[in-house]
Amino acid sequence: MTRTARVAWVLGLALSSLGGLAVAADGPLPPARRWVPKNAVIVVEVHRPQAVLDLLYGPKMTRMVTSHPAYKQAAAGPQLQGLLQVVNYLEMQVGTDWRKGLAKLVEGGVTLAVLPGGGSVMIVDSGDEAILGKVHDVIIEGARGEAAKQGKPDPVVSREVQGVTIWALGGASVHAVVGKRLLMGNSPAALETLLEHRAHPDRPTIEASASYQAARNAAGDQAAATAFADLAVLKTVPQFADMIKPSDNPMTVLLMAGMKQTLKLSKWLGLGLRVEGESLALDAFMDGKTGTTAAEAGFASPSAGKGALPLLAVPRQFAGMSFYRDLNAFYSAKDQLFPERTSGIIFFENMMGIFFSGRDLNSEVFAETRPEVRFVLAEQKYDPAVGTPDVKLPAFALVIPSRHPDEFARVVEEAWQKAVGLTSVTRGQQAEPGLIIDRVTHADVKFTVANFAAGKNDDKAHLPSRYNFSASMARVGDTFILSSTEGLARDLIDALKKAPTAVAKPLVGTDTVVNLDGIQLASILSANRETLIERNMVEKGNARANAEGQIDLFTAVAKLARRVEFTAGVHGGLSRLTLSLDLNLP
Repeated sequence: MTRTARVAWVLGLALSSLGGLAVAADGPLPPARRWVPKNAVIVVEVHRPQAVLDLLYGPKMTRMVTSHPAYKQAAAGPQLQGLLQVVNYLEMQVGTDWRKGLAKLVEGGVTLAVLPGGGSVMIVDSGDEAILGKVHDVIIEGARGEAAKQGKPDPVVSREVQGVTIWALGGASVHAVVGKRLLMGNSPAALETLLEHRAHPDRPTIEASASYQAARNAAGDQAAATAFADLAVLKTVPQFADMIKPSDNPMTVLLMAGMKQTLKLSKWLGLGLRVEGESLALDAFMDGKTGTTAAEAGFASPSAGKGALPLLAVPRQFAGMSFYRDLNAFYSAKDQLFPERTSGIIFFENMMGIFFSGRDLNSEVFAETRPEVRFVLAEQKYDPAVGTPDVKLPAFALVIPSRHPDEFARVVEEAWQKAVGLTSVTRGQQAEPGLIIDRVTHADVKFTVANFAAGKNDDKAHLPSRYNFSASMARVGDTFILSSTEGLARDLIDALKKAPTAVAKPLVGTDTVVNLDGIQLASILSANRETLIERNMVEKGNARANAEGQIDLFTAVAKLARRVEFTAGVHGGLSRLTLSLDLNLP
């Protein structure tokens, strides 16, 4: 590819196939949204582009990316070298480095709109009219030069629409400049829609949409970027309609039904992106809310003053989850939620009948549980006296409070011991070591532990995977702990004694909280590096160097996230989902 061809390709990628530009003089411009028609299906607005750019190519992010071995390897290759040459050429032609040039080009904000029928437009408010002119010259030169070398006619075509010159380079996309404003459309009709609203300001624009205004107000003025989607239109799109269809997987319904039901009942979706230093938060707002019946995901809808409990914190934790899920209401509605009983549901009921000695799952089991369910995952600390397994799995535990813990304790203990016994019998049939049950005490709490029996040929330095497990069941006050390891059970006993569930204040209106510690996750990946590399080589057929690169890159990406948190609930009369990220930049 020649240099001019590369220039045209890079700018086309960066500016959505920008093509040729012509500058049209104009007076003071209204906000870009006043040129977007009222029936726009999706509208994305970047109000403070500099805040986003500072994070994306700030010194810390640049240093982290360029110092990584994967980048250094790519930088030595011909593709990235060619791209860097194009960037250098553009910098010389435009008269500034690409960072400053890009910041100036989008300084006033960017607006993207998807129109009915598949049309899309982009409006870029530049801070420097001269840069637009220079970009225009470079692109025209590249397009015409490349066509001449291939013996093709001049591809640049222009015409006047509503007093503005619009340009095309042989494809469907067209472009224009009005003052400092760059207009782009994926078709002439899409761009002409903008120009018609410019020429006739009395025509209804997206600002006249009550749903758009509600979405903007929910996102707030502090958002660096916002988005609006007309869900009534999107629901007519088969792919979107399929996405919100009810699932026949009980676990998916239990975890996700509230979010799907909210989408189903909502008329609009609003997004707001907040950027503060090295922290990002994406808020999603919808006007629909889950109903009161189980079929409407009422089992995931906290009643007044209720909500999920705060996350528990234990040493070496890499993930925590807290849910408000009424298991009794969920299971009572199983015939409504799953009219066609699957083999999985039948198997579950049969197993529960064994573990709970034929007790009614609704009135005698699930009715005894409270809706505040928590889940914890943590890296394990292995006892040197026992040894270390080759595959080091994280420990995990379910923490669930009971309405009548004194009566329910024997029921849970019996079911837990039956599960342990069934596991031992099954392993015994395969000539594998079974589980040995013991009673231990920690912080005045007596609890049950099941450890795997030692094998006669076990190597402490390379133990089998079963040594990741020492299944434990404990009770602290009204709360039961079902843990995969004794160590995590002890840590949770300590955590619950410090912050008892009985006095913990709920996160009112919140039904879901999920937290991830990327640095701790990276530690787990590093501990299993050799195992992951070998699996990559076997499953993907990669050479060792490529496998190492992929695993190390994944570990580096995990380490980049100091904290990731997702919350969902109803606040201020709107359903709200928030995904927040604290970066761990060097």
